[in-house]
Amino acid sequence: MDGEDLRLGDVLAEAASASPVESVDVVARHLQKRFHAVCVSFLFADLIGETLVRLAIADGVEAEEEGITRIVLRGSVYEKVLLSQRLHVEPDGEARRVVAPVTNRGDCVGVLEMTLPDTDETVLRQVHEAARALAYIIVTDRRFTDLYHCGRRTTPTSLAAEIQHNLLPSASCCDAEQFSLAGGLVPADDIGGDTYDYALDRETLHLSITDAMGHDTESALLATLLVGALRGARRAGCDIVEQADRAHRALVEHASGIATGQLLRVGLESGGVQLVNAGHPRPFLLRDGTVEELALSVNLPFGVPSPRPYRVQHLDLRPGDRLILLTDGMQDRAAAGVDLAALIRDTRPHHPREAVATLVGSVRAACQDRLPDDATVLCLDWYGPGATGRPSW
Repeated sequence: MDGEDLRLGDVLAEAASASPVESVDVVARHLQKRFHAVCVSFLFADLIGETLVRLAIADGVEAEEEGITRIVLRGSVYEKVLLSQRLHVEPDGEARRVVAPVTNRGDCVGVLEMTLPDTDETVLRQVHEAARALAYIIVTDRRFTDLYHCGRRTTPTSLAAEIQHNLLPSASCCDAEQFSLAGGLVPADDIGGDTYDYALDRETLHLSITDAMGHDTESALLATLLVGALRGARRAGCDIVEQADRAHRALVEHASGIATGQLLRVGLESGGVQLVNAGHPRPFLLRDGTVEELALSVNLPFGVPSPRPYRVQHLDLRPGDRLILLTDGMQDRAAAGVDLAALIRDTRPHHPREAVATLVGSVRAACQDRLPDDATVLCLDWYGPGATGRPSW
């Protein structure tokens, strides 16, 4: 090391001046300069979370397929780092191999890997800070390039799958003072129209989970109408009933299909939840070690004419609660053999993103990787304002 600290302001400024496809290289050059790091590379998960995609961004990494190599995630050191969100350090000859989590607000962007001649406490702290800065850089710059999108496609992507993926939030996980949230979607062999969404404002967390009927592009286009109507109503400041009404009208006026869904508004100060259930499977609530399927009233699905207005139901979240929203692909056919309540209870010590991975992974295994319908989960951990009981994952 040359004796100078890694100046994150300089790193961010240089990244902002570089091309969006080169900003990751900026971080690598700074690590090389300050700590004599070699074999620096960034790895991120593919679309279905099975493999990591390595981008070679510094000397010493051999890459295939124009700078991209792929590594199985399950059981690897990288999986351990992503789950624990801690640095991994191990001997590499006379040097040390270091793997650092690259995470933004709970969303695991990937990992940063390098070899260092010195790994004292000061160096490791700055490597961790560099990885955190890299997360912000990537989240900013991936809006301007297809580099990361292309690398994540390890299998051919159908038109329906492309549409469905673009309907999902850009980050599958979000950590805030009052809550942690994670979503996961495993698509069927023939895309089944599932989506989930969330947004945060000063007073409210907005959640939705939907399932457009049909398969392939038919369901993907129906889901596009549905999500577009819900987001438009939400951004216009509509209350939850008007959001549901606009989603219903969009399907009635512009399509002949139907969709189920649940819309939630969570008050960030109170933990009070407003909920509309449009023909959707009931959520699960884990409270004080007990899993309960919530007994909700059900309106007809979006797109089905009904004389009854959408009914707003209420739920009060308590600190320590975990709320699980899901689609019927998590419970139908072979998936019905999975004991979801037991899995929800057993994964309580884990971060929502790990719980979601376990839940959808179990359903996928039960279906032998041939899902007849999309399987989607949205997991919310509620800590409350002040978050004094927030776990240290």
